[in-house]
Amino acid sequence: MRTITTTEDLAAFCEAAKAAPYVTIDTEFLRERTYWSKLCLIQMALPGADGDAVLVDPIEGEAMSMEPLYDLFRHKATVKVFHAARQDLEIFFVEGKVFPDPLFDTQIAAMVCGFGEQVGYETLVKKIARENLDKTSRFTDWSRRPLSQAQKDYALADVTHLRVIYEWMAGQLAKNGRQKWVEEELAVLTDPATYTVHPDEAWMRIKTRTSSGRFLAIVKALARFREEYAQTQNVPRSRVMKDDALLELASTRPTSMEELGRSRLLLREGRKPEIAEGILAAVKVGMEMKPEDIPRPDNGKEQAQVNPALADLLRVLLKAKSEALGVAPRLIASAADLDAIASGGRDVPALMGWRGEAFGDDALRLCRGEIALSAKGSEVRVVRL
Repeated sequence: MRTITTTEDLAAFCEAAKAAPYVTIDTEFLRERTYWSKLCLIQMALPGADGDAVLVDPIEGEAMSMEPLYDLFRHKATVKVFHAARQDLEIFFVEGKVFPDPLFDTQIAAMVCGFGEQVGYETLVKKIARENLDKTSRFTDWSRRPLSQAQKDYALADVTHLRVIYEWMAGQLAKNGRQKWVEEELAVLTDPATYTVHPDEAWMRIKTRTSSGRFLAIVKALARFREEYAQTQNVPRSRVMKDDALLELASTRPTSMEELGRSRLLLREGRKPEIAEGILAAVKVGMEMKPEDIPRPDNGKEQAQVNPALADLLRVLLKAKSEALGVAPRLIASAADLDAIASGGRDVPALMGWRGEAFGDDALRLCRGEIALSAKGSEVRVVRL
């Protein structure tokens, strides 16, 4: 087991990886106490049962440059294989402004190969690699050094078994012709917008049943302050204030430290002077926000009239299609997608790309009365009219 802590050793491994058809990659990180993930360890393995597998330690190798790894990410002849890559990719995008290209995510591939939604790595190891994982080190503090042998073994297992899983899935996708499905899903993972949070848009992630314009204006201002503070100070949003406290403040609208002190939900951290002053300033901004800048809730979904009978038929069609394809129904369309289609919506993910081919085209034909559904035993069939 080799641990890399220098730029020279990392460059040598990455050069070897460029000669391979693929390399498997995983990371260990911490995020409980920070806004941005703290990278603690990188694991990589080359093809073959005896292929070189290494740990890259950015903590012990504090002076090590990650540029050789980023250069490997840009090398198009080598596929970079991850499992559930989203958080890994966020780390590399934030720190290096780079995405692995080409990319393969075995969790996404597993969904289109019939393993259901968000299947875990341990499940794939059991079913495909026929091995068992020791998960005792899963929730250890990866920032502490030295790493134990158990931690190192656990970390390497996340990339060594991944080789078998990737080769099996690549073969399955070649057989069923669903590579395009995976490519469409991966496009979301390599879109910078997926990992970019704009403070002005932070309010949209807060769930509230109140549609009052002034209330939403204060929510928007408070959410913007919280996001900016959390990003610049690299602390979790909840350390500034939790959503319930933010909504309480938008309702009570404090204008002084004394009034702010009466908040029931604001935690001690949020009462620090710099945060408290920011909260009061944000409330003031929300109160004085011009009418044209006040956010408007999206009432389109509430106003849409769903045809319940058509929605039920779409659910039957979805079940039939998902069973025929061997994939989870929610991978193709969500309940919200079906209701949107039944209410006349057409800008719906279930009607686009591979989902449109697998389900959406027939869903629209059903809406237009061009097809019907019939049952024979437990089988549902599409009948052309």
